[in-house]
Amino acid sequence: MKPSMMFATFSFLILLAGSSYAGQAGQEFQPQVGQEGKDVIWVPTPQALVDKMLDMAKVTAKDYVIDLGSGDGRTVITAAKRGSKALGIEYNPEMVELSKRNAAKEGVSDKASFVKADLFESDFSQAQVITMFLLPDINIRLRPKILDLKPGTRIVSNSFTMGDWSADETANVKDGCASYCTAHLWIVPAKVQGSWQTSQGELTLKQNYQTVTGTLKSSPIANGKLSGDQISFSAGGVEYSGRVNGNSIEGVVKGGGSWKATRAGK
Repeated sequence: MKPSMMFATFSFLILLAGSSYAGQAGQEFQPQVGQEGKDVIWVPTPQALVDKMLDMAKVTAKDYVIDLGSGDGRTVITAAKRGSKALGIEYNPEMVELSKRNAAKEGVSDKASFVKADLFESDFSQAQVITMFLLPDINIRLRPKILDLKPGTRIVSNSFTMGDWSADETANVKDGCASYCTAHLWIVPAKVQGSWQTSQGELTLKQNYQTVTGTLKSSPIANGKLSGDQISFSAGGVEYSGRVNGNSIEGVVKGGGSWKATRAGK
């Protein structure tokens, strides 16, 4: 081969390699199902279940939604399309950038935002709704932090539970969902454990998440439950319902009348 032909061939190979590298460098990141993450592998939530999860949480434009481990951003973007402000917390920076691009494509960048952060170091106390698709042990590690959220905060998990904290509602999706098709909803309960003073006598409450037992004066409490800051129970054949506001409860008695309680020592 003549030197001029060798030089031309070598130059062509360099150009070809450079073109190939530039094409690879210009390619947008595409996640792979099963790719490793900090705490979990990435498996996308089916869109049909995303819709169901947000329906169960009764998401409206007034809600601030935070998705823990937001992946490609689909839950945050769907919430934003419903008019909500929504934030995705994701540890993988490439997934964060992908989510931002996806939000821009869907025209919701003004409502959907994403941050690269560790779930266990993040503040999500301002959320009205939290969504997640993590793992049972991660859910349980997050549970104390979740239980400290404002009463009434709605928590929705794809497939995995919160250990012995029973869900307030569970639903399965069949259409448009082949795997991971179960959603669990919890409503963060107010904290009522302890002694309360009422005009009917001392109210002693024992709390196990959203279930309440105890006594009112000498009568045992039956059917005691909490839904956010709403409490209801019966004692001595009388049904009580009310709203918990920190160290006080105010409510009504079925059949007429009202009742109040103040936490002992407050």
